[in-house]
Amino acid sequence: MSRTPVTVRAAAAADVASLRELWSDILRRGALDEQLADVAGIVADADAREDRCVVVAEVDGELAGAVYLEATTFTPLNLEPAVLAVSPHVFTQFRRKGVGSALIEAACRFAEQHGISHVQTAAAAEARDANRFMARLSFSPQATLRAATTSAVRARLPQSRQVTHAATSRQRIDRVLAARRIRRERVPG
Repeated sequence: MSRTPVTVRAAAAADVASLRELWSDILRRGALDEQLADVAGIVADADAREDRCVVVAEVDGELAGAVYLEATTFTPLNLEPAVLAVSPHVFTQFRRKGVGSALIEAACRFAEQHGISHVQTAAAAEARDANRFMARLSFSPQATLRAATTSAVRARLPQSRQVTHAATSRQRIDRVLAARRIRRERVPG
């Protein structure tokens, strides 16, 4: 099977619109201009730092995929150095052309340049192809990352915890009202 040549390079400001399109499913919800500003900030920040990089892959001069790389630690508690390869995404029309492999190769190169012996990444739980691809490259599951809105989590917490929180809120309100009362009493009328 012949593969189209894939080239990788650091992202530039000119790539921002394509990166916003590529990562649209993982960016914060908002208006197009907000997302473009977010991506532009990410690219600029990565360009200014040694420990971060946004790598883009191109096929025939067209942006085909990208990954955000950061030299960090496994977790804030496990201080073993690791390169975090965040959101290695490939546009649909460029899948199965070696773009994903080129992005992960770039992550390995970045890790080696920083003297780091581990690369970690994540794929959405429902992304079967991405998870299979990562498994074929010897990435093993380390954790399950879960997310929910604060209000949804609070609604599921035991009522005793919520009552304690409510009492704490009432105590804060009482302190604020008392402080205001004291200020009013001190102000000459």
